[in-house]
Amino acid sequence: MSTAEAAAGATIRAAALRGLLSGLAGVAAMTAAEKVEQRFTRRPDSFVPAHTLERLLRLPHKPNAERRWLNRVMHWGQGILLGAVRGAMAARRLRGPVGSFLFMNVRLLNDQTLENATHASAPPWTWPVDEQAIDLLHKAVYAFVTGMVADRLIAGPPGILAPRRPWDER
Repeated sequence: MSTAEAAAGATIRAAALRGLLSGLAGVAAMTAAEKVEQRFTRRPDSFVPAHTLERLLRLPHKPNAERRWLNRVMHWGQGILLGAVRGAMAARRLRGPVGSFLFMNVRLLNDQTLENATHASAPPWTWPVDEQAIDLLHKAVYAFVTGMVADRLIAGPPGILAPRRPWDER
């Protein structure tokens, strides 16, 4: 391995670690948005994250009231860990709104793969349209907040253009 390759690997690892903080910010924002939405829609908490983790870990089936900690571990854990991916994306030129949009799809794919592989949920195209819209909205909040924080914490490679600010051109 060349010195340049070793340096690039170290840069990606550092970006992934900072991405964990970005993921924490994103999942906090998504959780807040979910709670606000639930006040208006009266939609109950989903226990799909708990069911998914329970099945992944091959834990015995428990009532939802006894699954709240599993729900939190899966919800927050996925959000934080996937932040590492967005951190690596930021370091490798996938930044800004386009990077966050692409990352939203990574988050959706991760959720649906785990949920459907464990039979904890049905495919999203079988859900009611309002549930689809709510899920997409929450994942967008997560992805764009995670991306905004990652893009601030992680320096992009040389040659990436800074945001255009016309007031600086005077």
